[in-house]
Amino acid sequence: MKDLEKKARAYALKNALSHEGKAQTGAVISALFNEGLKKEEARKFARDVSAIVSEVNKLSLEEQSSEFSTLESMTSHREGREGLPELPGAKKGKLIMRFAPSASGPFHIGHALTGSLSYLFVREYGGKFYIRIEDTNPENIYPKAYKMIAEESMWLFPGKFLEIFIQSDRMKIYYALAEKLLKKGAAYVCTCTQEEFKEFVEAMKDCPCRNLSVKENIGRWKKMLSKGKDAFAEGKAVLRFKSPNGMKDKNPAMRDFPLARINLSKHARQGNKYRVWPLMNLAVAADDIATKMTHIIRAKDHRDNAERQRRIYFSLGLKPKVPWTGFLGRIHFKDMELSSTKMRQGIESGEYSGWDDPKLPTIAALKKRGYRPEAFWKFAERIGLSENDKIMDRKEFFTLLNTFNRK
Repeated sequence: MKDLEKKARAYALKNALSHEGKAQTGAVISALFNEGLKKEEARKFARDVSAIVSEVNKLSLEEQSSEFSTLESMTSHREGREGLPELPGAKKGKLIMRFAPSASGPFHIGHALTGSLSYLFVREYGGKFYIRIEDTNPENIYPKAYKMIAEESMWLFPGKFLEIFIQSDRMKIYYALAEKLLKKGAAYVCTCTQEEFKEFVEAMKDCPCRNLSVKENIGRWKKMLSKGKDAFAEGKAVLRFKSPNGMKDKNPAMRDFPLARINLSKHARQGNKYRVWPLMNLAVAADDIATKMTHIIRAKDHRDNAERQRRIYFSLGLKPKVPWTGFLGRIHFKDMELSSTKMRQGIESGEYSGWDDPKLPTIAALKKRGYRPEAFWKFAERIGLSENDKIMDRKEFFTLLNTFNRK
């Protein structure tokens, strides 16, 4: 029993570190079944496990990590699942999925794991896999990222079903959708200040612009696009979606969310050709509709965005075409920096020799070190379609990645 108590603490620490410091009694007991705990003993031992879990949850993440390092040998490593889970509604040869990196920097390990899961499904079922480089925010672009993302995509996701496109090359598609929404009365151009609109959201009251006629809104839209003297200045007008539930929607994030805005910053690829740039939900919905997207896998913190895009589909009468969406939990890397901005600053300051510096968790660096695409595919397959967040340190990540790479 004493040995089992030690194992319970070890598994409690392991579970806590995988769930932001909070272990679950059920998960610990489940792990102990593999260590010899009999089902008839579980109820009797549950109180002891609960007490151990309570003690572990009072520790800081650092304390949990430190103690687990001394008890890790008492836990057994359970192999991850083999093979992909079933994808709801997927049809052979007709699966269309996408992965959408930002042009703010090249791929890192987070991109590789998330993108690989969608890629593997398309490879198994057959269909089309789009890499959509998102660059409709002129102020957040790293010009060299275009080439790096394209090259790394072809290395990570080889196959005739791969297609790469860049959002800023598709502005006509986004403008066309904006105009379609305006003509249907599903969008309007708002000239309220951010502060004024925030007050309307909080008070659950309609913005005065919401009740303008279609003709007036189309006129305002032309003034947003115009480069003439009558044009709206930057920050003076925003295209908004007209929520079916109005400003009384229970979810504040759905209350007439923005679709496009004026941004006069020079774009790395398009220069000053455009002055109105689509925001994420307009551009993503337009691309998903145009590419006939069937399934999407995205981080669970994009739930609100998924719902916004779903509502855009509905407003266009495309309810049957809404893609199936699966959500993934986040992997929190405790001692690895994944911010493209911070990595770029480190390169510019001389801290790193370049994007392929072996100290960086970039695909450029890992490819140079001899890692193969299949290692990331296996890692992604092991995670599967799980919404559980995970905490992982550099040592644990590379232990797993090395195992998959050897295989």
